[in-house]
Amino acid sequence: MRILIADDSPVMRRLLEATLQGWGYEVVSACDGDEAWAALQTDDAPSLAVLDWIMPVFTGPEVCRLVRQQKRASYTYILLLTSKSQREDIVEGMGAGADDYITKPFDQHELEVRLRAGRRIVDLQSELVAAREALREQATKDSLTRCWNRASILEILGREMDRSFRERSHLGVLMVDLDHFKAINDTYGHVAGDVVLKEVVMRMGASMRSYDSIGRYGGEEFLAILPGCDEPGALNHAERMRQAIVANPVEHEGVVLPVSASFGASSLPPGVSVSPEQLIHAADEALYQAKRMGRNRVVFLPSEPLIASKRA
Repeated sequence: MRILIADDSPVMRRLLEATLQGWGYEVVSACDGDEAWAALQTDDAPSLAVLDWIMPVFTGPEVCRLVRQQKRASYTYILLLTSKSQREDIVEGMGAGADDYITKPFDQHELEVRLRAGRRIVDLQSELVAAREALREQATKDSLTRCWNRASILEILGREMDRSFRERSHLGVLMVDLDHFKAINDTYGHVAGDVVLKEVVMRMGASMRSYDSIGRYGGEEFLAILPGCDEPGALNHAERMRQAIVANPVEHEGVVLPVSASFGASSLPPGVSVSPEQLIHAADEALYQAKRMGRNRVVFLPSEPLIASKRA
């Protein structure tokens, strides 16, 4: 585990470095509060910090306050190293956000025990963060395909529509439906159908931009959101995704399964304020036309006439 030591005394820094390295820590050193604060702002900031109380630029308690104001997802356990022993001083240090303190000259065994307690807290906090992220993943992602679930993709659509209106930019949407998917389930079983769904989502995702989004809207139906896409842009993106799906069949247990999908595309013009349902309705109508025209194709319908008719 990486640990930061900050002390303006070169002798004390060398002593701490030698001691901590002997215990297996990767040591990052700072000679004043400014260097300590800089080290604790990096992406790979140490999870443990031993800060001298009195340092140039920022004192140990001042660095504590700055760290706690960050409210980072990862926790930094801070131990103050001080010659102060009055109760009021200790209360000040702990009130600034320090987790513990040790007085100079420090006892090595006491320091080791206190850092061991700090490691337990840091490890526990990491486990809690991982558990929280796992719960968030379960709540927002489709359990089979790992793309966004229906609630999440609709939430993303709402946000992108607000941004499109605010920035006066286009917003493309696609409704995607796998062709003859029921026949795959009926003929080869639902396990084969699951394999097809996962493979199709992977292929579509690989052909999308990093800031595009796709979510499972229904059983074999998907909703894709394409920021900044007008009619030509939405058509080009949809056609690229369609070709990625049909380029190769899906193989499952020695069986070759040809797959294709129908795409309905629409685009929200700049400065137009409508509901997500109205925009989805436009793409859905385009999808139905693609199916009626023989499937495995892309059809675009402008959103304005459909939005106007739905309002009427």
